[in-house]
Amino acid sequence: MFLEIPKSIKLEHEELHEDLEEATMESGSVGDAAKAVQEVLQPHFLKEEKFALPPLGLLSQLSKDQISPEMNDVLEMTEKLKTELIQMIAEHREIVARLKILTEAAIKENKLDYVQFAEKLTLHAQTEEEVLYPAAILVGEYLKTKFMSKF
Repeated sequence: MFLEIPKSIKLEHEELHEDLEEATMESGSVGDAAKAVQEVLQPHFLKEEKFALPPLGLLSQLSKDQISPEMNDVLEMTEKLKTELIQMIAEHREIVARLKILTEAAIKENKLDYVQFAEKLTLHAQTEEEVLYPAAILVGEYLKTKFMSKF
């Protein structure tokens, strides 16, 4: 089964990626700090888009109790997320630590757009930890209970 990351989340990832890419083009300490963020963020985003966020694409269907046997495919992703959750959160901590360095550099260089970017990305990580990751895991747990009773 092909799962799509909800469009709003996909677009937010793309916007964050574009903003970070722009920051890496800066010279001096802002560019260096942005490259350090990118170093940990890129592989993290790839993991999220591979197994952490696609299960969220089923939320609308599940809220209407529209369940099909093909949805069983999502269980592999949600189990992977459960297994990787501690590492994913550790990566967030590293990303946020590097964003603090970017913020300090941006303040010193009076490039306040990058301060706002760092705040936005920090909030994004917090939203993932508090809402998106738990919701994705719940998708899997919900489907397990439904499959036990239906299929």
